[in-house]
Amino acid sequence: MSMSRKELTFASGNDTCAAWLYPAAADEGARPIIVMAHGLTGTRRDRLGAFAERFAAAGIAALVFDYRGFGDSTGEPDLFEPSRQLEDWRAAIAFARSLPNIDAGRVATFGSSLGGGNALAAAAEDPKVAAVISQVPYLDRDTQTYTKPQHLAKEMKAAAVEGRYLAAVGQPHEAAFISAPGAEVGWRRVVAIGEESRWRNRVSASWLLGPPYSPIQHAASLHCPWLVCVAADDQVAKPGPAIEAARQAPKGELRIYPGVDHFDIYDGPSHEAVVADEIEFLYRHLLGRSLYGTTKAASELPRVYLPALTSGENP
Repeated sequence: MSMSRKELTFASGNDTCAAWLYPAAADEGARPIIVMAHGLTGTRRDRLGAFAERFAAAGIAALVFDYRGFGDSTGEPDLFEPSRQLEDWRAAIAFARSLPNIDAGRVATFGSSLGGGNALAAAAEDPKVAAVISQVPYLDRDTQTYTKPQHLAKEMKAAAVEGRYLAAVGQPHEAAFISAPGAEVGWRRVVAIGEESRWRNRVSASWLLGPPYSPIQHAASLHCPWLVCVAADDQVAKPGPAIEAARQAPKGELRIYPGVDHFDIYDGPSHEAVVADEIEFLYRHLLGRSLYGTTKAASELPRVYLPALTSGENP
């Protein structure tokens, strides 16, 4: 844990979101900041700090927050509604811009899994957001969700109609939102190596009756640079739609990690590869610098946006 990390809160609606602020290691003048949140039911304690610490060490402050109803935040427990979480993102971004020694014009968003979709949606509606990172992103319910057995799909729909709650993760034979082979073991390992996690395996199902979750619609018109980090062997969120979305984005940048599954990015070699690529991206788009040489990922780079060199800068 970063010894300089600060515990903060900010208001969202009638509730309060809990957050950690990781100040940038360099303190000369106003610093850029990256606003960060997790995926479905995930919390800041579930290994987001491992990313935030590295960003802060690279000179970029990080604000990591819990959605209302999850982690250390207040609000109705375990209530998931996409529009509600987008409200939390708006509040978090506004709060980040208000912090002392922060450059309000250099704010980026970052999300994992479903949080990657939220980070995209939050940036798409805010023309002042400077950059976005979506890792192992879940961007579209219709095209990225793996097909479940019909009896489980019916059970989940019944739970939604009745306003019940379901497990966030489970085994392939269980009615859980994430039930890919090995997914429950993978996620529980992330929780175990986190920081005194407050995660609960429970989430509302009624959102399934609403419009399909689809931040992917914003990709083709996104105004800012967008880094999409895709696990090639992702069994939770199908990689194909995310890859295509990155290619369609005007300033999209794609990294593909061969042999990596959805929950492999939170520690070990896969984590190091992803963080290296993310820091390189943030250096270019928030600090105006380049880290030359090859990053640690054996990544496919079919489309890379590089800003024009400023006068006097060496190629």
